[in-house]
This record gives sequence, C-alpha cells and structure tokens, in this order.
Amino acid sequence: MSDAIRVLSTLALKGAVHSLAGQYQAAGGARIDADFAPTLALLDRLRAGEAADVVILTREGLDEVAREGRVAADSCVDLARSWVGIAVKAGAAHPDIATEAALRATLLGARVAYSRLGASGILFAKLIERLGIAADINARAIIIPQGFTAERLVTGEADLAVQQISELKQVGGIEVVGPIPRELQTPAVFSAGRMATRQKAGEADRLLRYLASPDVAPLLRESGLEP
Repeated sequence: MSDAIRVLSTLALKGAVHSLAGQYQAAGGARIDADFAPTLALLDRLRAGEAADVVILTREGLDEVAREGRVAADSCVDLARSWVGIAVKAGAAHPDIATEAALRATLLGARVAYSRLGASGILFAKLIERLGIAADINARAIIIPQGFTAERLVTGEADLAVQQISELKQVGGIEVVGPIPRELQTPAVFSAGRMATRQKAGEADRLLRYLASPDVAPLLRESGLEP
C-alpha cells in the first residue's frame, strides 16, 4: 500500500474519516488506509511498534506518545470534541436522561451496554461509581472490551447503549436519545499528529491540515462531533 497514507484512529472518528477519505483523494490527496480502535488499544499497538503515518487519538493519548517521541509534537492539531450519549433500539421509547436524578433512575431500570477501553466507558464507569449505582448497573451490564456498544441494542442484549455519540451513530437500527447531562461529563477532545519516524511527512502534514480545515467541519458535525 505504498500509494496510501496509513492512519490509526480512535473509533470516535470512524464515521468522519470514512466520509472524508474519498473527498480528500478527489482533491488530490493520497488514498487513506485507516484502521480503528479505542485510544488505549491504539496506544498499546503504537508502543509495540506498529507503524502509521498519522494517528488520531484523545488529546491525552496523543500527548503521551508525543512525549515518548513517537509523534512529532509540532504536528499535533485538535480536530473535534465529543460528548458521551445514550441510545436505544430504533422504535423504543426514549427514556428521560435530562437531569442527574432522571438519568440515575433510567440507568437503574435498564440493561446497559458500555465499553471497557474507550474514553466513554472510562467516564461512565466513574460516573456510576459517583452516583452510587455501580454495583446495581454492573450486575446486569454488558461490558464489551471494545467496539460499538449500540450493536448490543440490535441483538436485544441491552436496553441502553452508552458511548461517544459519534460512535453510537455508526450503528444502524438504533436511535440516539441524546447526551448524558453535560454537567456530569467532560467532552473528549480528539487530536491528530504525524508519526515521527515515517517517510511520508509531507503527505501526512497535508492530511493533518485538511483534517483541521473548515472543509471537514460539516462532516464532523454530521458524524456527531463538534469541530
């Protein structure tokens, strides 16, 4: 794949990257060969020596690999913010999640699917601990190692799926209820940078400029992200 630029990206940007890949190539850019996984999984892969030209991670994750010298610190750009949301199977009633009390009651009455590795799963695990309902929720929860939690709605294994809204929207047959109350969460910031040891620095920098450009903002919004 010498004609392609290799991208390792967090799942939260999967929809956006797929949408912009063709547009970028049509504008004269290289073909994008992308692979997607949660940030923590990607950090392990990068530290094990996996190669890429551009990586898209949470800002905290990108800062870590930049400090380690794996990513060129001067290339790093912030792309989008993302909020954790809740989804139900298409056609199901939308529960009340507008306030802390309503969210607490809704969670206690449902089977919840969330991810162990993703930023959303880490936030949700801390949230239910803070709300004092972790034991009750986890007794019935479907906790997946990685991937899209909303798939468990389609199979009937869960009543509610918790994940970044941009990840929930990747699954058909579901409906996004909305974000968890914003006062209960901090948005994840997703950022991109160029791998320090790769030979395609010019093409990588071109892609980074494109990802951070106003041209991409509508695609980010459509995928459930805030540019």
